[in-house]
Amino acid sequence: MVETAVDRRLVQELARSGGELPAQFVQKEENRPIGSSPPASGVPIVDIGRLFESGEEALRLKSGLQTWGLCQVVSDELSTNFLDEVRSVGKKFFYLPKEEKLKYGNLTDDGEFKLEGYGNDIVVTKDQVRDWNDRLYLLVEPECARSLELWPDNPSSFRSLLHEYSIKTRKIADNVLKAIARVLELEENYFADQIGEDGTAFVRFTYYPACPSSDAVIGMKPHTDGSAITLLLLDKSVDGLQVLKDGEWYTVPTVPNALLLNLGDQMEIMSNGIFKSPMHRVVTNSQERISVVMFYSVNNEKYIEPANNLVDEERPRLYKKVLIKSYLNELFENFAQGKRAIDFAKV
Repeated sequence: MVETAVDRRLVQELARSGGELPAQFVQKEENRPIGSSPPASGVPIVDIGRLFESGEEALRLKSGLQTWGLCQVVSDELSTNFLDEVRSVGKKFFYLPKEEKLKYGNLTDDGEFKLEGYGNDIVVTKDQVRDWNDRLYLLVEPECARSLELWPDNPSSFRSLLHEYSIKTRKIADNVLKAIARVLELEENYFADQIGEDGTAFVRFTYYPACPSSDAVIGMKPHTDGSAITLLLLDKSVDGLQVLKDGEWYTVPTVPNALLLNLGDQMEIMSNGIFKSPMHRVVTNSQERISVVMFYSVNNEKYIEPANNLVDEERPRLYKKVLIKSYLNELFENFAQGKRAIDFAKV
């Protein structure tokens, strides 16, 4: 990917320096978070273990996805202690010396941006307002396609813990995909088959340093995910994720032993708009924060479109058939500019 030549200093280093905030991080007045946001207390908690045994649990899932595009999901697969380990190993990586982290950097020797690795997100214009975070972004699935040279071996447990986490979250993702198909009255494996064995899963560890000007800076700009589904492990003690509903921003509270299920644009397309990919953002504050996000997507070389059974006279087709690779190219360009990519797919 070609990137505009700009100041690419790491946010963590800027925060440590304590100097004047660079202008490229300062949001326009109309884009700044204003005041506190009410909690998204209506987002339901769904027990994955009971999802196929309880009609009530399935209805709770459907209600959350229709109302918020979100659900908190809990599973016996994920103990509180294990999730704490995942958060901890991510923090330990970001606490390493800069030189150690840059061994896994996402810029080539020529300064070209790579999707995978440690660093900042892509910058496509000189006047682009940057987000207040650093990230480590890695392909996890298919396992045979992993770029292990970008997987940190410090902390020593990082690789094994991430591998274990990816196995556990994949089981949850598969069950979620089946449950979504069921509530839409599709064949149970419809969405799981769309992703298939060659679907991709990326993990993003994101570190948000404490920010001295949290009223003028944003942790991550408003966006929707380009995935089919996303599973987020939120910071255990510091809130920051907000979701837009009916024109108002709501703060998503952390449930310590849960993952947040977030629908992506691919699911909005395949469900013909019955389920929406929610707009969300991350605000900054006076405390550091970390999140670990798994994005599950259809393979880049495949096409997606609305399921035939979800298109009729009463609900006409809202989205065209799109190649995932083309859609994701639109997504990354639009994300950098704070725009939605899904308009690219509308009929």
